[in-house]
Amino acid sequence: MAEAETAAQPAARLADAPLPEISLVVPVFNEERTLEEVHGRATATLEALGKPFEIIVVDDGSRDGTWAIVERLAAADTRVRAVRFKRNFGQHPAMHAGLVRARGAIVVTMDADLQNAPEDLPRLVAAVEGGADVASGRRESRADSWGRTLPSRLVNGMLRRFTGVDIADFGCAFNAYSRSALEPVLGIVGKQKFTKALVLSAGASVAEVELSHQARGDRSRYSPLRLVRLALHVLAGFWPQPIQWTGVVLGMVCGVLTAVVGVWGIVVWIARNDFPGLLFLGGLVLGVLAVQGFMLALVGEYLGRIQRDVEGRPLYTIDRELT
Repeated sequence: MAEAETAAQPAARLADAPLPEISLVVPVFNEERTLEEVHGRATATLEALGKPFEIIVVDDGSRDGTWAIVERLAAADTRVRAVRFKRNFGQHPAMHAGLVRARGAIVVTMDADLQNAPEDLPRLVAAVEGGADVASGRRESRADSWGRTLPSRLVNGMLRRFTGVDIADFGCAFNAYSRSALEPVLGIVGKQKFTKALVLSAGASVAEVELSHQARGDRSRYSPLRLVRLALHVLAGFWPQPIQWTGVVLGMVCGVLTAVVGVWGIVVWIARNDFPGLLFLGGLVLGVLAVQGFMLALVGEYLGRIQRDVEGRPLYTIDRELT
């Protein structure tokens, strides 16, 4: 009987609380250094708005003391709800877990690394209240190294091209959404990266909001290899018929190269009576192999998605939930 009463307490607390107007979703992974500061600054900012709100923290299998801090915050603040994954599933599944639990008419997503200032929350909320479906954060004066900004620019350019939405920063996680814009895509958030791109590609209106930005205090979790995989994910997820287009481009490029090398060979043969065939043949073979390697990587991305869907793997599994 005592166990039943204990289990019912969180549900009762949730039922008695007023329905929030704003939901703040914060995925975390090993953020024990910053989480309390994020909560304090975000809570103060949202209280100043004078609207009921909730903060949903999703612990993506942290291995430090993050969950202990989450439990302490939830015990002291009834507006804090939390989910803990059994292991690390990734930022985007964590985002999905928070979004499906959000009850507010406006849903704001934010990382807990303090690269973005919680004090910018009112600007994002105001943009959605002003009529935009999505308030897209834009890190205008981005405080990151070129090793992070250069790949980010490449991915942003790809997403602008494939979604047809001309915004500056698809990678910024500090955004606000109207509930009506989020609901149609909730089924694929997490399976597909770039939640903002998904919502915008479905036809949502957008307003860009310039945000302050600070460099990460620790090493970035996006290695060069992970950034390459991210680029492949963008291609497979947002570019219709990429293999067909890649095949067309490959055929055209190889055809042009073959013609150029053939003409060049004839000219050299006539002028010098010596055609360097092995050199040009080797260069052509290497070029073809490079493109084939890219195509195989892209096919691998598709096969991985098909395997996950066929096997019906869960997007994530939950260890604990505080409501």
